[in-house]
Amino acid sequence: MNAVQIESIRAVAGLSGFYADDQAAIKAGATQDGFGYDGTPVTPGFDAVRQAGEALLVDLTLSDGTVVRGDCAAVQYAGAGGRDPVFRAEQARETVERVVAPALEGRPAAAFGDTVAILESLEPTSEQGRRTGRGEPATVHTAIRYGVSQALLAAAARAQRTTMTDVVADHVGTEPATDPIPVFGQSGDDRYRNAEKMCIKGVPVLPHGLFNSHAKVGAEGERLLEYVAWLSERSQELGGEAYRPRLHIDVYGLLGELFGAPFDSKATLEYFDRLETAADPLPIQIEGPMDAGTRECQIHAMAELRDGLADAGIGVDIVADEWCNTLEDVQAFVDAGAADLVQIKTPDLGSVHRSAEAVRYCAGTDTRAYLGGTCNETDVSARVCAHVAMATNAAQLLAKPGMGFDEGYMLVENEMRRTLARRQASDGTMDETEVTADD
Repeated sequence: MNAVQIESIRAVAGLSGFYADDQAAIKAGATQDGFGYDGTPVTPGFDAVRQAGEALLVDLTLSDGTVVRGDCAAVQYAGAGGRDPVFRAEQARETVERVVAPALEGRPAAAFGDTVAILESLEPTSEQGRRTGRGEPATVHTAIRYGVSQALLAAAARAQRTTMTDVVADHVGTEPATDPIPVFGQSGDDRYRNAEKMCIKGVPVLPHGLFNSHAKVGAEGERLLEYVAWLSERSQELGGEAYRPRLHIDVYGLLGELFGAPFDSKATLEYFDRLETAADPLPIQIEGPMDAGTRECQIHAMAELRDGLADAGIGVDIVADEWCNTLEDVQAFVDAGAADLVQIKTPDLGSVHRSAEAVRYCAGTDTRAYLGGTCNETDVSARVCAHVAMATNAAQLLAKPGMGFDEGYMLVENEMRRTLARRQASDGTMDETEVTADD
């Protein structure tokens, strides 16, 4: 085994690519004031409805003198749908320095499986820990495990003189993709202009839409229908007749609030039929159609809706997001057949190998794997996720970070193309100076 070891770990507070938003406060009626929100935060840990996103920048120095990186970051809607609380970089730095670093320093850099297992076993010393309502033991905040594992993955690739794609594929037993994974662009609130950008660039999946309030969806869902119809027509105008993107709209549970239970009611199915018509001739998938309050209730509601759509012959796919946070959650949704697509929200799963295992779990089922994440990540975490997607041949990959679209799309698309070119040129074995652009 390669003799390169993890010599030291240091961390510094930094910036994420977006903001942390109190989803519960927004859904309860907090109103936008320019780029901010007027209202009182509802979710514990928030100081404001919208606040600056934080990241913890982790550097691993290896015994050969090189430095590899990982960035700890959490999702935009922290604390919602069973997720970990708002991420505080300075608190996390204390955990990394006092708990993580002593456990990993001196370990072989090439042994990715061993080092992430150690990381997963660590217990917190501050409020950055988590204990779920299902009685799971406390662990360090998912964001910490997410960022440190990125650096461990880069360290293993460096020590093995290969790509992060190959390290992940070897760890979970997959065959890496031979083409770029279809990228899913996210528009933010600028859902018209950014969607047009996506169409001009030929993005395969678009545009997210950020339909996170009743005002955006419309009192009877009419504004969402209008937008989908516009999007279908505009994509053909800008992308040409051969351009056939998949439409993917996130509605943050609002359709469930609009139509109520049961979720396969006549009114709900009629609305989904109208969505399919508005999208024609493009395929459409709806993320988070409802938020039923618990994982078990969400699985039941999603399965009920999926069965109702199938029985009615309505070709709208549904995407699991709320209450589908951990590897165990993903497995539960897949086992129940509760979604056509599951979002694997990478920061919520903790260490990156968990996301890879979640994608792999979908193989051979009728549920596709969407390797997602959040606009509130960093350039480093986005590039690492591109390798995880390539290693596992995910159905689609989120363009991130940020909500400006172009930057995130460039980052993940270029990382995949660069990796493919290197793997094709070297059969997966590269000079160590080429492992990652983030050294």
